[in-house]
Amino acid sequence: MNDTSWQPEPVPAGPAYDAQVGPHTRPMPIVPDAAGRDFDDREARGRGAALDGGPLFRADTPPQEPMPSPPPPHAPQPQDASPPPPKKRAGRDLRAAIGVGVGLGAVIFASLLIVKAVFVGVIVVAVVVGLWELTSRLQEKKGIKAPLVPLAVGGAAMVIAGYVRGAEGAWVAMALTVLAVLVWRMTEPPEDYLKDVTAGAFAAFYVPFLATFVAMLLTAGDGAGRVITFLLLTVVSDTGAYAVGWRFGKTKLAPRISPGKTREGLFGAVAFAMVAGALCMEFLIDGGAWWQGLLLGLAVAVSATLGDLGESMIKRDLGIKDMGTLLPGHGGIMDRLDSLLPTAPVVWLLLAAFVGTG
Repeated sequence: MNDTSWQPEPVPAGPAYDAQVGPHTRPMPIVPDAAGRDFDDREARGRGAALDGGPLFRADTPPQEPMPSPPPPHAPQPQDASPPPPKKRAGRDLRAAIGVGVGLGAVIFASLLIVKAVFVGVIVVAVVVGLWELTSRLQEKKGIKAPLVPLAVGGAAMVIAGYVRGAEGAWVAMALTVLAVLVWRMTEPPEDYLKDVTAGAFAAFYVPFLATFVAMLLTAGDGAGRVITFLLLTVVSDTGAYAVGWRFGKTKLAPRISPGKTREGLFGAVAFAMVAGALCMEFLIDGGAWWQGLLLGLAVAVSATLGDLGESMIKRDLGIKDMGTLLPGHGGIMDRLDSLLPTAPVVWLLLAAFVGTG
């Protein structure tokens, strides 16, 4: 039944009414809302007032935030707080790397100019230290026990045999070294025997056998010039790759193996090495021609890059950044031999084809 005759008493407006509510004040009627809930009529009026244009009581007025005053005409504008883009930085201590590189170069050139046999001794020392670094990392990270003693003795014999007897002597020493690894490992329990001797054979080929070609370069009449050409082209290739890649490198060459290498860096390595190769063949190699140097430089740039990527694969498999810490700014000996080792047989073979081995 809808009783329209009933109307609530009018309520005086103003805050005085609410402040004077007492025991004889007639209570406000309860009016149901659309959802069936009861609420006080004063609350309804308050809500309506809020909807119509603002709150019913002055005390309910929400605090107003002061409007920001405009800045003075000559006030400095706020600067952008975003950080500047990061600058390209080298991944190593360049001062230490340059100092160590100059020191190594001085030792190499001094040994070449004094007596050839002294330089052979430098190769032997580098091979033994490189084998120690490689076998130590294999044991630390993979539990592979490649026997160091037969590898070191056989590696030194390999380099000396290559210098004295040439390629034939190097192959014989390589075979005897692998045989010594197989026998030496028999003194320990048979568990992981195959894994250990396989790693030993790989180490014998990777470090001393490839280094033997440097000693074989030295046996020619212009042997010092050939070794300098080999070293200079490899260093120039690495320098060109670093300089061009650092400045212009955008496209990754092999991101899963070595994220820092770019295709632009490879082009820089090829360009630098080809120019250096042409100069070396003209002035350091007896009977050499500049066009032969272009081919030699191209081959060195490719082999040096592949050698660097090859050692990067090994280090990623082992979960390490460097093979050692012997050379500040460079890492270990193996971190400097990575480009040289696979380049040595390439240079020896091309020079033998271009001007012979005499």
